Amino acid sequence: MINFFGTGVALVTPFKSDLSVDHKALAKIVNYNIENGTDYLVISGTTGESVTITKKEKKEIITTIHKANNSRVPMVLGIGGNNTSEVVEEIQTTDLSYIDAILSVSPYYSKPTQEGIYQHFKAVAEISPIPVILYNVPGRTASNMLPTTTLRLAKDFKNIIAVKEAGNNVGQYLQLLKNKPKDFLVISGDDDLALGVVLAGGAGVISVIGQAFPKEFSKMIKLGLEGKAKEAYKLHFKLMDATSAIFEENNPAGIKGVLEALKLCKDTVRLPLVPASKELKTKIKAIVKELN
Repeated sequence: MINFFGTGVALVTPFKSDLSVDHKALAKIVNYNIENGTDYLVISGTTGESVTITKKEKKEIITTIHKANNSRVPMVLGIGGNNTSEVVEEIQTTDLSYIDAILSVSPYYSKPTQEGIYQHFKAVAEISPIPVILYNVPGRTASNMLPTTTLRLAKDFKNIIAVKEAGNNVGQYLQLLKNKPKDFLVISGDDDLALGVVLAGGAGVISVIGQAFPKEFSKMIKLGLEGKAKEAYKLHFKLMDATSAIFEENNPAGIKGVLEALKLCKDTVRLPLVPASKELKTKIKAIVKELN
């Protein structure tokens, strides 16, 4: 089984001006990340605008990333939702030949109880042919998967190997790290807290800003995993302004603004998202210039 230690990046889905998927830019971003130290790729998550991607486009995106990756690093695919039967069906009907794990978000909008969340992931775990990474992001789902539920799932299902925790709650991270099974991974989904989580025993991060500055960000996480806090925090402080800026308005508009400034893709997003404001773009360009 692959251990997802280090830096994973939640890849954007680049679009051309006509809103079609820009596969050339996507391959460019994949190569840029792998060549600069990213440990694994996460496809079709929130940052990839998964909710406005068609099923056909999702298949094509997976193909492009697989070809560009060429088996160099593991790949994680986002398959989640608030209709359990649809999530199960998608897992069963998706070609997972090239995928090393599924990242599945806690059910959104419906606001299930903790038992409902448990039963949802029980259904996912029982049919998934590959490892499952749980994804808790209460700021988007409107319900928080509590550590007791996460740990219950971790103990009951061997193929649930990790949680991407993105509640921006230090206390919740520490509860998970304190009580988790030995081989269960706690992965930060909060870029600003990632280093602290790693130093406390976390496995790494699934990052947004990391895909723009993979060399610096992945080195920071590696140093954290080695317990070299002083050196790691130098990089954390260097990246702080960029990390903060990309989340000022919405994700992924912010990170696409950075990627455009780096000439990796356009900043085009699909409605209901809109590109970063003129003011934020100006700020982002100044930050990118300083970092480079």
